[in-house]
Amino acid sequence: MTLSDSTREKIEGLIKQDRVVLFMKGTPKSPMCGFSSKTVGLLDSVLEDYKSVDVLEDQDIREGIKVYGNWPTIPQLYIDAELVGGCDIVTAMFNSGELHDLLGVERPDRTPPDVTITDAAAAKILEAMQGHEGIGLHFSVDASWQSQFNVAPAEGHEIKVETNGITMYFDLASAQRANGAVIDWVETVQGEGLTIHLPQAPAPVNQMDVTELKKRLDDNAIILIDVRGAEEQALASLDQAKTMDGDTMQQIEAMPKDTALAFICHVGNRSQVAAEYFRKQGFSNVSNVIGGIDAWSQLVDSDVPRYKGYK
Repeated sequence: MTLSDSTREKIEGLIKQDRVVLFMKGTPKSPMCGFSSKTVGLLDSVLEDYKSVDVLEDQDIREGIKVYGNWPTIPQLYIDAELVGGCDIVTAMFNSGELHDLLGVERPDRTPPDVTITDAAAAKILEAMQGHEGIGLHFSVDASWQSQFNVAPAEGHEIKVETNGITMYFDLASAQRANGAVIDWVETVQGEGLTIHLPQAPAPVNQMDVTELKKRLDDNAIILIDVRGAEEQALASLDQAKTMDGDTMQQIEAMPKDTALAFICHVGNRSQVAAEYFRKQGFSNVSNVIGGIDAWSQLVDSDVPRYKGYK
């Protein structure tokens, strides 16, 4: 593909507009691929603000940026109008501290995390590692607090932990999230396997029924956010609810992380997704309204109309 003059000018305008520019799929709040999500998580941990460009909104930019920097994949990070690289390079630079140096921020704490592996779990892990001698056991915890083991060679930038006869390797972000982790082996009627407890992970989304919501609203003890669109809100709405829009998003993000938040939709499915998003952003007191506004109509206030056709 050849790069047109107009596309080149548009790209150059974008990378010179801000010091740090990330070309990605989606937005930092709603990344549309795993590599973009991972890169955003790393940048968010070191920078309060940076410019992002959603390549899915402009086909010329999506294809043109690959030609411009001679880099075939998305995301791509530019700093001071120079291409740094994609997800793998940004991750390696983050873990080594080079990214922090480049951005002029303090290098992170590389203190190894305190991790407990029970005897039962250690025995099972050592059994699984047989035949993989000389290969590292990596443990990662992503920005959504999902954890996993992976067997791969150590690259040298990892943080190493030895506990109960097991050597584990962590990337920098995972080491910080894994501090205090307890890894155990359990047997239940459903089966057996490893369990991983991460004490730093945000509390799970609470499932709140509409009667409890009514009480909390009457006590001014919770903020209710309606995630439905304008069409549905015209069919049935609650005066106490804030509409989920850009202004509301900014207001929520500026609130203390222990603010009590409840999310509502028609029957409780979309609101669960929204609640999970804010839980992953570190909010520790997040609820999903079970049954949504339909349950409110049936159990709290019959003057609020019921309607069909939306989940």
